[in-house]
Formats: sequence, structure tokens, C-alpha cells
Amino acid sequence: MLDNKLYNNLYFNWWRNLDKTILMIIILLFTLGLLFSLLSTSLVASDRLNTNNYFFFLKHCLFILIGISTMFFFSILGKNKLFFLSYILFLIFFVTLILVPFIGTEVKGSKRWLDIFFLPRFQPIEILKPFIIILISTALTFENKNYQYIKYFVSFLLILPIISLLASQPDIGQTILIFFTWLALIFISGINLYLFFSFFSVILFSVASLILFFPKFQYILIRITSFFDPSSGNNYQAEKASEAIISGGFFGKGIGEGVLKNKVPEAHTDYIVSVISEEFGAIMIFFILLIFLIFLFKIFKKISYLKNDKIRLIIFGCSIIIFFQFLVHLGVNIRILPTTGMTLPFLSYGGSSIIGSSILAGIILNLTKKNIS
Repeated sequence: MLDNKLYNNLYFNWWRNLDKTILMIIILLFTLGLLFSLLSTSLVASDRLNTNNYFFFLKHCLFILIGISTMFFFSILGKNKLFFLSYILFLIFFVTLILVPFIGTEVKGSKRWLDIFFLPRFQPIEILKPFIIILISTALTFENKNYQYIKYFVSFLLILPIISLLASQPDIGQTILIFFTWLALIFISGINLYLFFSFFSVILFSVASLILFFPKFQYILIRITSFFDPSSGNNYQAEKASEAIISGGFFGKGIGEGVLKNKVPEAHTDYIVSVISEEFGAIMIFFILLIFLIFLFKIFKKISYLKNDKIRLIIFGCSIIIFFQFLVHLGVNIRILPTTGMTLPFLSYGGSSIIGSSILAGIILNLTKKNIS
């Protein structure tokens, strides 16, 4: 009886203090993801796998149920428990990222996934991203007037092994995403602009040198070259995605009328925007963009009322990495960015992506509650 009362009070306090608009936006994105998963994977399951038409859709439903449960768990934790658990989980999933080059599963020349008996085919970086943001924010809000610039160096040391491991997989999309999220965090933390742009220039020069002079990273140069000169490389997926968006027009061909999902491998993950645009038209992409912009606006509005710098940085980092990932995915699909293999947060099929997005959402919901200072 006492346990039920405590649970009811915990749930009541959680619901009373929660930002329900942000929650409803997240639920809407998950719902749209389910709809698009049903439309984009039913034929793939029947034609390529010769199995139940709803095989991928049912798996997507399971991923979303796990994701929503995960989001609820992270949103209901106390602030100190959230931070402590994040540090522990960072260490655990950082170790799994280290294991990828040794025991990871290679798919199409990239080794980014682990197959563990209770976690089949998961991508460690997707789960690691939320905890990276919490660690970076912790480092950047460390106060010591005698060592005010050391915190930026420490934050860079935190991401250096991670981006090195990602680059070696190779996963240039996630490498760029982590790096630019870190840049956004140190920029908003109040770094001297001269120091910021000097450091950015050094990093840019280092990356360019790696791409140009090290064979391991030649594939990046090939992708960039083929992006600017389509005749110089294999752009089959990007070309078909672009054709699908053009053929869909403003209002789309209609539900089930799209052909991209049958022509391009992983269309339901890396090219879901093209699948949506082909069947529902550009108007649906504008609608999704509007949802993400409202999501970002509501979070930034919450940040403006907070006084705790660490919490403000964490919320900003979690929201901006979601939005950056959305922009990269959109940019690849409309061919203003080279192919990176980036999923669309909350909407693309994939367990790791959904759970990673759910953790980010849970942290945002937790730290935007009314009783957070």
C-alpha cells in the first residue's frame, strides 16, 4: 500500500512538472516514424526476405516501446542520479565502442556494429552520444579562475578518442556530428572567439591533411569528389533518392505508390526523407521540418529561464545534436551534402537510433521540468 502511494506521488510529481508540449512533439515524431516504417518496409520484407510483410514494422514497434520506456526512465530520475548514471553508462558504452574494431560486425566496408547475444546488431555510438554531451557539459562548467582555458582542452580530450574510433570504423557522419556538437557547446559556453576560431582552423587543417595524405581516409575524398562531380564515382543511392524527391513533387504520388524503397538498400533508415517525399510530397518534409523547429524553439525557450550553466549546456547539447542530425540527414537526401549514412532521429528504422534518440529525449524532459533550477 505504501509502495503504491510512493509510486503514485512520484508519477504525479513527474507529470505535474513535465513540459507536456515537448513530450507531445516527441510522441508525434515517434508516431510518424511508425507510419512511415509501415509504408516503407512492408514490401521490402515480403520481396527481399520472403517473410511477413510486417516484419520490420513489428520490430520498429518493439524498438519504439523500448524507446518510450527508456525515455520515461531517464525523465523521471532525480538530477544527481541522472548525472551519476550517465557517467557509469558513458564508461560502459565507451568500452563497447573500443570493442567494435576487434569484434564488430562489418557491413559494406564499415565496422560500426556489435552483435552481443542480448543486444543483436547495435551501434554503440548511438547510445553513447547522450552521455558524451553530459560529460562535455560537466567539463565546460568546471569553475577555476586560474585554469579557465584548461576546461576546453579537457573537453577536447574527452571527444578525441571517440572521434578517433569513429573515424577508424569508418563513420565520418557520426565523427562530424560529435565534433560539431562539441564546437557548438564550447561556443555557447563563452569561449574567447579568437581562441575558438584559431582552434577550429587547426582542427580543420588536421582533418584535411588526414583525408589527403592517409589512405585509410581516402574514401572521404572519393565521396566528396563524387558529390561535386557525379560522373566520378558511384552515386546510385543519392541519385535515386534525388529522383524520388523530384518525382514526388509538392503533394506526392500517394501512399504506397513510391518505388525508392524497393530500389535503394536501407531506404527506410538513411533515405527515409526521400521515401516520405516521394509518397507524401515536399509538403510533408516541410511539416516535419516545422515540428523539429518548434521542438528546438520550445527547448531554447526553457533554457532561457534556467540559471544552472551545466543544465543549460546539457539541454542545449541534447537538442542541438538531434537537430544537427536532422539537418545532415535532410542534406544528404536532397544532395547538398555527401552521403554519410545518417538516420533521421525518432523517425528512421533502427533500434540503436531510436533508443539513442529516446535517451536524449528523456534527458531533455528531465532537465526541462518545472522544479529544475
